[in-house]
Amino acid sequence: MITKVSISPVNTAPEAETSYRWIIVIASAVMMAGSLGLILNGVSVFLVPLEQEFSWGRGAVSFINFAGLTGIAIGSIVMGRISESIGIRKSVMLGALTMGLSVLLASRSDQLWQFYAVFFIGSFIGGGSLFAPIIANTGRWFKKGVGLAIGIVSAGQALGQGLVPYLSGVTISAIGWRETFMWMGVLMLVVLPLLALLIKPPKTLAAKSASMTSAQDITETPYHSLSTSTVIVWMSIAVVLCCTTMSVPLIHLVPYAQSCGIALSDAGGIILVMLIAGICGRIAFGKLSDMVGAVRAYWIASAWQTILVALFLQFQSLESLMVFAVVYGFGYGGVMTTILVSIQVLTPTARRASATGIVTAFAFFGHAIGGYQGGVFFDLMGNYSWAFANAGIIGTVNLVVVAALYIAISRRPQKPHNTTAAA
Repeated sequence: MITKVSISPVNTAPEAETSYRWIIVIASAVMMAGSLGLILNGVSVFLVPLEQEFSWGRGAVSFINFAGLTGIAIGSIVMGRISESIGIRKSVMLGALTMGLSVLLASRSDQLWQFYAVFFIGSFIGGGSLFAPIIANTGRWFKKGVGLAIGIVSAGQALGQGLVPYLSGVTISAIGWRETFMWMGVLMLVVLPLLALLIKPPKTLAAKSASMTSAQDITETPYHSLSTSTVIVWMSIAVVLCCTTMSVPLIHLVPYAQSCGIALSDAGGIILVMLIAGICGRIAFGKLSDMVGAVRAYWIASAWQTILVALFLQFQSLESLMVFAVVYGFGYGGVMTTILVSIQVLTPTARRASATGIVTAFAFFGHAIGGYQGGVFFDLMGNYSWAFANAGIIGTVNLVVVAALYIAISRRPQKPHNTTAAA
């Protein structure tokens, strides 16, 4: 049985600051939608147009997505540490400007290496300056209900993952992929910097009081006795596996639908529906994390995703894929939220930002692996059978890893200090 410390939080924030935390949540959610939506799976609708124009293989084109995800994976570690030095507002402003300029450069590219370089560098600096710092900053604004807050911010990311490919698919069909990249870059340069001006740390973090009580220190201490390094390693292994699983349908759903004879604009609608359901799932699983515990909620979301990803290829019509996308999307959507909340509750405040950067780096690397292997196995087999089968196998291994983590924290509870323990 896990022993938890039960302490009433000390209210040091004025009412205005308490209200402002929801502005932080909304602004962070919109920034995640406008930036991470492209990096994580927005490139998917550009795969076939690039393949058709330049006669590149599906695997080679999919490597553009791999380059971007590898960039944000490494950037989450490097830029996450830089963010702690320069401050959250400067970090997100740097990320906003870099993302917009990178997309503009993509509109002028015509060689594979140029796409690889643009997406790697743009994601390294831009994505790395946004994702982990935004999540860590949001968590600092909340003493209670952090799961719901991060669920909403994560839902913003899901909204972007749905809207970006959908709107891009419609726009590509109307004006072409180059002009789509160009207008996307212009919008990023206009909107994201304005939102960055709203982002700031809570005053209680920016100017810590020397009179902070020991009770406050205890409330920010995880309830288990695993070392932070052990938690980071364990979570990193888990997220590589679960994100490799989830990225196959995220990156290849649109090309798969096109291979079934579904038009690009309609295929983009399928992923939009899936990710709208994912928005609901992210918020719901964020709340579930507050209710049953983050690691338990993470396992449930991972199981949902793993079971359903193996069934994807059974659906080939537009109508059936639309229905299945809703069911799959709700469970898949909870995975990223529960990962982020698990990091929050398993690590101390002092190391939370760096821990978030490291673990999410492995998550993005998993995204890169899954998307790339999907393209490679498509080229080898001429269909997506092995790509989705691999995803199901890897997801099953992840369930074992997460279950082992839960057993470890359950058997090694931390002994409370100077307070009453609650079961």
